[in-house]
Amino acid sequence: QVQLVESGGELVQPGASLRLSCVVSGIAFSSLDMGWFRRGPGKEGREYVAAIEFTGRNTDYADYAKGRFTITKDNAKSTVYLQMNSLKPEDTAVYYCAATQNGAYYRGRPYYSSQHEYDYWGQGTQITVSS
Repeated sequence: QVQLVESGGELVQPGASLRLSCVVSGIAFSSLDMGWFRRGPGKEGREYVAAIEFTGRNTDYADYAKGRFTITKDNAKSTVYLQMNSLKPEDTAVYYCAATQNGAYYRGRPYYSSQHEYDYWGQGTQITVSS
């Protein structure tokens, strides 16, 4: 049984930093392309945040995340991280990690930035940015 378990979300003030973790079990982690998505308050669907290729060598970010967020993958720990700096109130959302073995990263951004390309999802972790 494949499981993705996120942690690290909390209430923080604007400008703060957080690191989200997502531990994966039940599947060969080193073969997975991983993504982070988020769902803001009152929003339908999940918004793309960042993705990382299965080797961990290639990454991509949504425009709003570039320069503030960093995605990394530790294959030895079966964990993907999202380091988030300079958090803003508009970053308030439930953050989800997702995994796929379908080669989405190799096929290009229209694929790995789409929630529909991911087969496995975590339960989400809430981040609230407020003063």
